[in-house]
Amino acid sequence: MMGTLAAVLAGKKIKTFKHLYKATVTGDIEDVDGVLKITRINVHYHLKVPKEKREDAKEALDTYLSLCPAAQSVIGCIDINHELTMEDLEA
Repeated sequence: MMGTLAAVLAGKKIKTFKHLYKATVTGDIEDVDGVLKITRINVHYHLKVPKEKREDAKEALDTYLSLCPAAQSVIGCIDINHELTMEDLEA
């Protein structure tokens, strides 16, 4: 998922070098009818981005899941929650 979002961001000319882009991922495992299942994946992206690219970054977050093979493989079985925190990148 992180790689797919990075690719969409790159298409919008937003850099995702290691010092600019990271993700914190957690998940929920629950007992479903006696079987432990991953029921939720929570992804919190952190991105340093120029102010003028903030809208492009928001648009990328809104669209990347439909392009992501990993997400598309589990949507419908596992809830995916994602959010993006942006920090201004000084020129």
